[in-house]
Amino acid sequence: MLLLKSKRMIQDHSLFATTMAANHQLDCSHIPFAMPLRKSTLYQNWKNLTFMHWKVDAQLLKKHIPEGLEIDLYNGEAYIGVIPFTMEKVRPRGLPWVPFISTFGEFNIRAYVTKDGIPGVFFLTLDAQSRVTCFHAPRSYGLAYRYAKAKVQVQTDECYSWSSRRRAGGESLIGTTNSSGPMELAVQGSLEYFLFERYSLYTWHQGVLHRAYTHHLPWKYCAAQVEVETNTLLESYHLGIEKILHPEHIHMSPGVNVQTWNIEPIEVME
Repeated sequence: MLLLKSKRMIQDHSLFATTMAANHQLDCSHIPFAMPLRKSTLYQNWKNLTFMHWKVDAQLLKKHIPEGLEIDLYNGEAYIGVIPFTMEKVRPRGLPWVPFISTFGEFNIRAYVTKDGIPGVFFLTLDAQSRVTCFHAPRSYGLAYRYAKAKVQVQTDECYSWSSRRRAGGESLIGTTNSSGPMELAVQGSLEYFLFERYSLYTWHQGVLHRAYTHHLPWKYCAAQVEVETNTLLESYHLGIEKILHPEHIHMSPGVNVQTWNIEPIEVME
Protein backbone atom coordinates (compact mmCIF):
# COMPACT_ATOMS: atom_id res chain seq x y z
CA MET A 1 0.00 0.00 0.00
CA LEU A 2 1.29 3.47 -0.84
CA LEU A 3 2.09 5.52 2.21
CA LEU A 4 2.29 9.26 2.66
CA LYS A 5 5.46 10.41 4.33
CA SER A 6 6.53 13.88 5.42
CA LYS A 7 9.11 15.34 3.06
CA ARG A 8 10.72 17.38 5.77
CA MET A 9 10.39 18.15 9.44
CA ILE A 10 7.91 20.90 10.25
CA GLN A 11 9.55 23.83 11.96
CA ASP A 12 9.10 24.20 15.69
CA HIS A 13 5.97 26.36 16.04
CA SER A 14 7.09 27.63 19.42
CA LEU A 15 9.95 29.42 17.68
CA PHE A 16 7.88 31.56 15.33
CA ALA A 17 9.38 34.96 14.65
CA THR A 18 8.91 37.65 17.26
CA THR A 19 11.18 40.09 15.45
CA MET A 20 11.85 40.83 11.82
CA ALA A 21 13.58 37.96 10.04
CA ALA A 22 16.89 38.97 8.49
CA ASN A 23 16.22 37.80 4.95
CA HIS A 24 12.87 39.45 4.23
CA GLN A 25 12.48 42.11 6.94
CA LEU A 26 8.85 41.22 7.63
CA ASP A 27 7.31 41.45 11.07
CA CYS A 28 5.90 37.99 11.75
CA SER A 29 5.08 38.49 15.42
CA HIS A 30 1.33 38.13 14.81
CA ILE A 31 1.65 34.82 12.96
CA PRO A 32 1.39 31.74 15.23
CA PHE A 33 3.77 29.50 13.29
CA ALA A 34 7.17 29.74 11.64
CA MET A 35 7.34 31.57 8.32
CA PRO A 36 9.97 31.06 5.62
CA LEU A 37 13.15 33.04 6.21
CA ARG A 38 13.84 33.43 2.48
CA LYS A 39 12.36 36.31 0.52
CA SER A 40 8.85 36.02 -0.85
CA THR A 41 8.27 35.55 -4.58
CA LEU A 42 5.02 37.38 -5.34
CA TYR A 43 3.40 40.68 -4.37
CA GLN A 44 -0.33 41.41 -4.51
CA ASN A 45 -2.98 43.47 -2.76
CA TRP A 46 -6.38 42.14 -1.71
CA LYS A 47 -8.81 45.06 -1.78
CA ASN A 48 -12.47 45.83 -1.00
CA LEU A 49 -13.43 42.44 0.37
CA THR A 50 -16.75 41.06 1.51
CA PHE A 51 -16.55 37.98 3.74
CA MET A 52 -19.66 35.79 3.81
CA HIS A 53 -19.71 32.62 5.89
CA TRP A 54 -22.06 29.72 6.44
CA LYS A 55 -21.84 26.70 8.71
CA VAL A 56 -21.73 23.49 6.67
CA ASP A 57 -21.90 19.77 7.22
CA ALA A 58 -18.29 18.63 7.59
CA GLN A 59 -19.05 15.33 5.85
CA LEU A 60 -20.40 17.13 2.77
CA LEU A 61 -17.43 19.48 2.78
CA LYS A 62 -14.99 16.60 3.11
CA LYS A 63 -15.85 15.47 -0.42
CA HIS A 64 -14.09 18.60 -1.71
CA ILE A 65 -10.98 18.38 0.51
CA PRO A 66 -7.84 16.48 -0.58
CA GLU A 67 -6.67 13.49 1.40
CA GLY A 68 -4.12 14.50 4.01
CA LEU A 69 -5.87 17.71 5.04
CA GLU A 70 -8.07 17.94 8.12
CA ILE A 71 -11.10 20.22 8.17
CA ASP A 72 -10.49 22.86 10.82
CA LEU A 73 -13.44 23.38 13.18
CA TYR A 74 -14.51 26.24 15.41
CA ASN A 75 -16.44 25.04 18.46
CA GLY A 76 -17.07 21.80 16.57
CA GLU A 77 -18.47 23.52 13.47
CA ALA A 78 -17.15 23.61 9.90
CA TYR A 79 -17.43 26.84 7.89
CA ILE A 80 -17.30 27.80 4.25
CA GLY A 81 -16.38 31.30 3.11
CA VAL A 82 -17.38 33.16 -0.06
CA ILE A 83 -15.27 36.26 -0.71
CA PRO A 84 -15.71 38.70 -3.61
CA PHE A 85 -12.83 41.20 -3.86
CA THR A 86 -10.35 42.88 -6.15
CA MET A 87 -6.95 41.31 -6.69
CA GLU A 88 -4.70 44.32 -7.24
CA LYS A 89 -1.20 44.83 -8.67
CA VAL A 90 -0.17 41.18 -8.82
CA ARG A 91 3.51 40.99 -9.79
CA PRO A 92 6.60 38.85 -9.19
CA ARG A 93 9.28 40.20 -6.89
CA GLY A 94 11.41 42.76 -8.70
CA LEU A 95 8.98 43.36 -11.57
CA PRO A 96 6.37 46.11 -12.04
CA TRP A 97 2.66 45.47 -12.14
CA VAL A 98 1.00 45.67 -15.55
CA PRO A 99 -2.18 47.74 -16.12
CA PHE A 100 -5.25 45.70 -17.23
CA ILE A 101 -3.42 42.44 -16.37
CA SER A 102 -2.26 42.72 -12.76
CA THR A 103 -5.60 43.89 -11.33
CA PHE A 104 -8.86 41.95 -11.65
CA GLY A 105 -11.97 40.80 -9.83
CA GLU A 106 -11.79 37.50 -7.95
CA PHE A 107 -14.59 35.62 -6.20
CA ASN A 108 -13.40 32.62 -4.22
CA ILE A 109 -14.91 29.89 -2.08
CA ARG A 110 -12.62 28.71 0.69
CA ALA A 111 -12.66 26.01 3.32
CA TYR A 112 -10.73 26.11 6.59
CA VAL A 113 -8.23 23.31 7.00
CA THR A 114 -5.16 22.36 8.98
CA LYS A 115 -2.11 20.18 8.51
CA ASP A 116 0.68 19.47 11.02
CA GLY A 117 -0.70 22.16 13.30
CA ILE A 118 -0.56 24.88 10.63
CA PRO A 119 -4.02 26.31 9.92
CA GLY A 120 -4.75 27.48 6.40
CA VAL A 121 -7.32 27.64 3.65
CA PHE A 122 -8.19 25.38 0.74
CA PHE A 123 -9.95 26.94 -2.25
CA LEU A 124 -12.83 25.08 -3.84
CA THR A 125 -12.77 27.67 -6.61
CA LEU A 126 -11.24 31.02 -7.51
CA ASP A 127 -13.40 32.61 -10.19
CA ALA A 128 -11.45 35.51 -11.68
CA GLN A 129 -11.47 37.89 -14.61
CA SER A 130 -7.89 37.18 -15.62
CA ARG A 131 -7.10 34.85 -18.49
CA VAL A 132 -3.40 34.91 -17.59
CA THR A 133 -4.06 33.84 -13.99
CA CYS A 134 -6.67 31.25 -14.97
CA PHE A 135 -4.21 29.66 -17.38
CA HIS A 136 -1.07 29.88 -15.28
CA ALA A 137 -2.16 29.28 -11.67
CA PRO A 138 -3.80 25.83 -12.12
CA ARG A 139 -0.79 24.55 -14.07
CA SER A 140 1.88 26.00 -11.80
CA TYR A 141 0.23 25.83 -8.38
CA GLY A 142 -2.80 23.57 -8.59
CA LEU A 143 -5.13 26.44 -7.69
CA ALA A 144 -8.68 25.98 -9.00
CA TYR A 145 -8.95 29.20 -11.00
CA ARG A 146 -11.86 29.52 -13.44
CA TYR A 147 -12.46 32.41 -15.80
CA ALA A 148 -15.44 34.61 -14.99
CA LYS A 149 -16.67 38.12 -15.65
CA ALA A 150 -15.97 39.29 -12.11
CA LYS A 151 -16.04 42.83 -10.78
CA VAL A 152 -16.22 44.65 -7.47
CA GLN A 153 -17.32 48.28 -7.52
CA VAL A 154 -16.74 50.64 -4.61
CA GLN A 155 -19.81 52.82 -4.27
CA THR A 156 -18.48 54.42 -1.06
CA ASP A 157 -16.03 53.32 1.64
CA GLU A 158 -19.03 51.70 3.32
CA CYS A 159 -20.73 50.15 0.29
CA TYR A 160 -19.48 47.67 -2.33
CA SER A 161 -21.38 46.04 -5.18
CA TRP A 162 -20.15 42.84 -6.80
CA SER A 163 -21.05 40.63 -9.73
CA SER A 164 -19.50 37.50 -11.21
CA ARG A 165 -20.60 35.04 -13.88
CA ARG A 166 -18.43 32.06 -14.79
CA ARG A 167 -17.83 31.64 -18.50
CA ALA A 168 -18.21 27.85 -18.45
CA GLY A 169 -21.46 26.92 -16.71
CA GLY A 170 -22.67 30.39 -15.85
CA GLU A 171 -22.42 30.07 -12.05
CA SER A 172 -23.02 33.53 -10.61
CA LEU A 173 -22.66 35.63 -7.49
CA ILE A 174 -24.32 39.05 -7.44
CA GLY A 175 -24.97 41.38 -4.53
CA THR A 176 -24.11 44.43 -2.47
CA THR A 177 -22.43 45.01 0.89
CA ASN A 178 -22.98 47.78 3.42
CA SER A 179 -20.99 48.28 6.60
CA SER A 180 -22.82 48.14 9.92
CA GLY A 181 -20.13 48.71 12.52
CA PRO A 182 -16.71 50.19 13.32
CA MET A 183 -13.39 48.80 12.11
CA GLU A 184 -11.76 46.35 14.48
CA LEU A 185 -9.10 43.67 14.83
CA ALA A 186 -9.90 40.04 15.60
CA VAL A 187 -9.43 38.89 19.18
CA GLN A 188 -7.55 35.64 19.52
CA GLY A 189 -9.98 32.81 20.19
CA SER A 190 -12.90 34.54 18.48
CA LEU A 191 -14.71 33.28 15.40
CA GLU A 192 -13.31 36.23 13.44
CA TYR A 193 -9.76 35.26 14.40
CA PHE A 194 -10.46 31.70 13.25
CA LEU A 195 -11.84 32.90 9.90
CA PHE A 196 -9.42 35.74 9.09
CA GLU A 197 -6.03 35.15 10.67
CA ARG A 198 -4.72 32.47 8.32
CA TYR A 199 -1.33 32.78 6.72
CA SER A 200 -1.06 29.65 4.61
CA LEU A 201 -2.94 27.94 1.81
CA TYR A 202 -2.99 24.35 0.64
CA THR A 203 -3.22 22.92 -2.86
CA TRP A 204 -3.28 19.49 -4.45
CA HIS A 205 -0.82 19.71 -7.32
CA GLN A 206 0.49 16.93 -9.55
CA GLY A 207 -0.73 14.29 -7.11
CA VAL A 208 0.97 15.84 -4.08
CA LEU A 209 -0.24 18.04 -1.23
CA HIS A 210 1.46 21.45 -1.17
CA ARG A 211 1.54 24.44 1.17
CA ALA A 212 2.23 28.11 0.46
CA TYR A 213 2.75 30.87 3.02
CA THR A 214 1.27 34.36 2.86
CA HIS A 215 2.21 37.46 4.83
CA HIS A 216 0.18 40.57 5.56
CA LEU A 217 -0.74 42.69 8.55
CA PRO A 218 -3.63 41.54 10.76
CA TRP A 219 -7.03 42.09 9.14
CA LYS A 220 -9.00 45.25 9.84
CA TYR A 221 -12.68 44.55 9.27
CA CYS A 222 -16.17 45.62 10.28
CA ALA A 223 -19.52 43.90 10.61
CA ALA A 224 -21.65 44.27 7.50
CA GLN A 225 -24.95 43.46 5.83
CA VAL A 226 -25.42 42.03 2.36
CA GLU A 227 -28.17 41.72 -0.18
CA VAL A 228 -27.42 38.65 -2.25
CA GLU A 229 -29.36 38.56 -5.50
CA THR A 230 -27.84 35.38 -6.94
CA ASN A 231 -25.57 32.73 -5.45
CA THR A 232 -25.48 29.79 -7.82
CA LEU A 233 -21.69 29.87 -7.37
CA LEU A 234 -21.84 28.43 -3.86
CA GLU A 235 -25.01 26.45 -4.56
CA SER A 236 -23.20 24.44 -7.24
CA TYR A 237 -20.98 22.76 -4.61
CA HIS A 238 -23.93 21.06 -2.89
CA LEU A 239 -22.90 21.66 0.71
CA GLY A 240 -26.42 21.39 2.09
CA ILE A 241 -26.85 25.11 2.78
CA GLU A 242 -30.55 25.93 3.07
CA LYS A 243 -30.35 29.74 3.06
CA ILE A 244 -27.92 30.26 0.21
CA LEU A 245 -28.85 33.96 -0.10
CA HIS A 246 -28.46 34.65 3.62
CA PRO A 247 -24.95 34.25 5.07
CA GLU A 248 -24.76 33.64 8.79
CA HIS A 249 -21.73 35.88 9.31
CA ILE A 250 -20.86 38.94 7.21
CA HIS A 251 -17.86 41.25 7.34
CA MET A 252 -16.15 43.70 5.02
CA SER A 253 -12.59 45.00 4.84
CA PRO A 254 -10.69 47.61 2.83
CA GLY A 255 -7.98 44.99 2.42
CA VAL A 256 -4.33 44.16 2.98
CA ASN A 257 -1.06 44.24 1.07
CA VAL A 258 0.30 40.73 0.67
CA GLN A 259 3.51 38.87 0.00
CA THR A 260 3.43 35.17 -0.87
CA TRP A 261 5.91 32.36 -1.27
CA ASN A 262 5.95 29.55 -3.83
CA ILE A 263 4.10 26.36 -3.01
CA GLU A 264 6.18 23.56 -1.49
CA PRO A 265 5.36 19.85 -1.37
CA ILE A 266 4.73 18.74 2.18
CA GLU A 267 4.09 15.09 1.46
CA VAL A 268 5.46 12.75 -1.18
CA MET A 269 4.39 9.32 -2.28
CA GLU A 270 6.75 6.42 -1.62
